[in-house]
Amino acid sequence: MDILTVPLSALQHYAFCRRQCAIIYNEWCWEDNYLTAIGSILHERVDSGVMETRRGIRYERTVKVSSEKYNLIGVLDLLECGSKPYDFTPVEYKKGKPKKDYTDAVQLCGGALCIEEMLCTTVKIGAIWYWGIRRRVEIPIDEELRAYTIRTIDEVKDLFTSGDTPKAEYSKKCNSCSLYGICFPKILDDNSTAYINELLRCES
Repeated sequence: MDILTVPLSALQHYAFCRRQCAIIYNEWCWEDNYLTAIGSILHERVDSGVMETRRGIRYERTVKVSSEKYNLIGVLDLLECGSKPYDFTPVEYKKGKPKKDYTDAVQLCGGALCIEEMLCTTVKIGAIWYWGIRRRVEIPIDEELRAYTIRTIDEVKDLFTSGDTPKAEYSKKCNSCSLYGICFPKILDDNSTAYINELLRCES
C-alpha cells in the first residue's frame, strides 16, 4: 500500500479513534474479539459477490472502488444501481447501532466519492444497514459530511506519513475496541502514566 493511499476502512477507524487507526495501519497490529467476530460473520453473509436485480434495481456486492483525486481505495459492501441512469446508492453494513456522529458515515461518504469519480455521477444519498437494530438508515451525502470526509482523508494521510501512534486516551468506547489488549488505554493514558510514575518514585 502506498503511504498516501487511504483504505476506506481507515476513515472509520480514524473517526472512532486516531490511536486505533495508527495501531492498525502504522504498526500493522490487529486483534479479534467477540464484536469483530460478529462483524466477520455479518460480512460473510453480505459479501457473497452475487449480483441480483429486484424491482428494477440491480444490487452489486463486494464492489471494488478507488479515487485518484483523494487517493482512496476500498470495497463497498453493496452498490444499488437504480433504474434511472447515474442513480447509484452505496450501502455499508455495520454490526452496531446508529451513531450520533460521523464515525460510520465517513466511510460511506468515502465510498460515495469513489463512485462519483469512477462513474461520473453525483451520489446524493447512501445507506447503512445496522445489525444492532436490524434496520437500514439512509445517510444524506451532503456538503457537511463531504467536508468532514475530505478533512478526515487529509488527516489520515498525515498520520500515515508521520508513522506515529497517538498517545492513549481512555474513554468508555475503549471497552468495545478489539485492540484494547494491545493498546492498554487505562495504563498508557497520561493520567495513569503520571500516577504509576509517582508510585515508582515513592517506592524508590
